[in-house]
Amino acid sequence: MSASQQRQGTMEPHFTWARQNVLACHDCDLLLNRPARPGRFACPRCGAVLGDSDGHAPETSLALVLAGVIAFIIANAHPVVGLDANGLRSSTTLIGCALTLFDQQMPAIGALVLFTAVLVPALELGAQLYLLAPLCLGLRPPGFARMMRLARVAHPWGMVEVFLLGTLVALVKLAHLARVEPGIGLWCFFALITLLAANASRFNPALLWERYASCRPLT
Repeated sequence: MSASQQRQGTMEPHFTWARQNVLACHDCDLLLNRPARPGRFACPRCGAVLGDSDGHAPETSLALVLAGVIAFIIANAHPVVGLDANGLRSSTTLIGCALTLFDQQMPAIGALVLFTAVLVPALELGAQLYLLAPLCLGLRPPGFARMMRLARVAHPWGMVEVFLLGTLVALVKLAHLARVEPGIGLWCFFALITLLAANASRFNPALLWERYASCRPLT
């Protein structure tokens, strides 16, 4: 690293490797030349996958993230499930469930539901939208490295599928006590889980860094 780069703080390790067409295996640290043709390739020493197919382009991930944002908004705006017992009807959203837990003196559980099923998925979708939208337009988003780190840290804490599984178990147990009506929110949560899983399987940090290196700065 040159003295001028140290003073300006503009040098980014991954960006430099991409420029030099050299890759470091993320599992065994073996340095090897980047293949001339894009496609799936693996480390010759440990077998770790270092490159993927063109189908994992950022544009595909952006489409999944946008669909996930729409599903997330609808899922939290409409009731997850409705109950009808002896003419008494009740329905609520996921946020309404968390607030009810606060009212019933269970703040820890309510906070856990809000954090893992609402805040973390929103944070993950927002971070990926912030990263992918400018890259697909040929622009470098400011704070790219920090947002990449945030997206990776947030992903393991998102537990929408755990909440949905608990909801299904509760519905089965309540089926003989009341009439259970799945709401729009429940179906949107199914869609959200599918979209998040599909996007996670395509998330390729190396590919995003390559696109970042080829984009122009956002001024």
